[in-house]
Formats: sequence, structure tokens, C-alpha cells
Amino acid sequence: MSSKRELIEPTPGDKRYVRRDDQGRFKEVDDVGRSLSQDQKRKAEHDAGKGQGDRGDHKE
Repeated sequence: MSSKRELIEPTPGDKRYVRRDDQGRFKEVDDVGRSLSQDQKRKAEHDAGKGQGDRGDHKE
């Protein structure tokens, strides 16, 4: 299973979701605004687990 995504803010106003590999290095980096807008445009087929919001649907 992949790591949970983590919210970081390297500079004020620049929030990003990141995933880390086993050594703690960044594996994936996504801008928060773009990530949220793309989530709204698509409907996933599977339910996402906790911390995996970019990889499936959420129950409403």
C-alpha cells in the first residue's frame, strides 16, 4: 500500500499534497487547488481509504 498524502506549505499561500517513499523523499507532489478541481471533474469507481482522497470516491 502506498503512503498517505501529507499537506505541506513550503511558503505561505503555497499548499501542496505530497507522498513520500520509504526513505522519506518526495515521491508525488500536487498543488492543492489543482488537485481539488480535478477531483470535482472526475468520478472514481472505488471508495478511497483514509489519507488516500486522491485515489477514489468518498461517501457523501
